[in-house]
Amino acid sequence: MLWTSWRTFVVWLFALSALAAFAASAQPLDADAEAAGRVVMQQLEAFRRDDFSTAYTFASVTIRAMFDPTHFEQMVRGGYPEIAHSASATIAGSRRGDAGEIYLLVRIVGDNGQAIAAVYELVSENGGWRINSVVTRPDDSEKA
Repeated sequence: MLWTSWRTFVVWLFALSALAAFAASAQPLDADAEAAGRVVMQQLEAFRRDDFSTAYTFASVTIRAMFDPTHFEQMVRGGYPEIAHSASATIAGSRRGDAGEIYLLVRIVGDNGQAIAAVYELVSENGGWRINSVVTRPDDSEKA
């Protein structure tokens, strides 16, 4: 069990380091990043309405293979409270990955008053962008 905890710690440490590096290198939005950003904002709107069925439609095939709609809702509510109930969100930058994926830096304030920085990975599927993952950390910046 200790090995699993250590491994989890290392994975999270790497993810948070990548988030900090991404924040420092984020670029202005191009047309694809703007389209991907609309997907993120539409999903956040659905979460605000507690419409997890609609929010689920913005998830990639990979995420939908991992979670049915019920478990998707449980995962978001349990692991990402600021995303599940955001008060505001702004896109702070973007970066294109080597395989064509888009990474968006999104600053989110939950209705609990907590601010987070979130890096969303979006992939192209069937002519549109779908959310494939998100990594978050607390955000103490004034932009949140």
